[in-house]
Amino acid sequence: MNTKNQVVAEKLNSLLADYQIYYQNIRGLHWNVKGNMFFMLHEKYEELYNQASEVIDEIAERILMLGGQPFHTFGEYLKNAQLKEAVNVSDGKEGVEIVLNNTEYFLKRFNEILVQAQEAGDEGTAGLMSEWIGFAEKQIWMLKSYLN
Repeated sequence: MNTKNQVVAEKLNSLLADYQIYYQNIRGLHWNVKGNMFFMLHEKYEELYNQASEVIDEIAERILMLGGQPFHTFGEYLKNAQLKEAVNVSDGKEGVEIVLNNTEYFLKRFNEILVQAQEAGDEGTAGLMSEWIGFAEKQIWMLKSYLN
């Protein structure tokens, strides 16, 4: 693996760790949500964790395509993730705020990795980041609209 690919693979592994924490946070929100927003949020969280699962798989496969080794243990995820675990959150508004904050964080990370991928001439990773940037921007808009 060349040095530029190694840098991108390392950034993607960090993103993978964060996405695993995000996935588990969303699962917890799905399981624990209570109150008058239960039905809507329970369904939305399920949609979000299914999407996150697909992204996780794409990140890991991209790391492998670059010649890297994706993290695959909870110890690695916890050691390398910047996102924090959301523990015992049952309030609907609080849960949506967590998803919003996580999505804003991911938008920043996607933009950083996009630049790294472009500098490395890695069009495959750059394309994924561009796609995910659009998704994150739309999700941020929708979550903010919901909270207002």
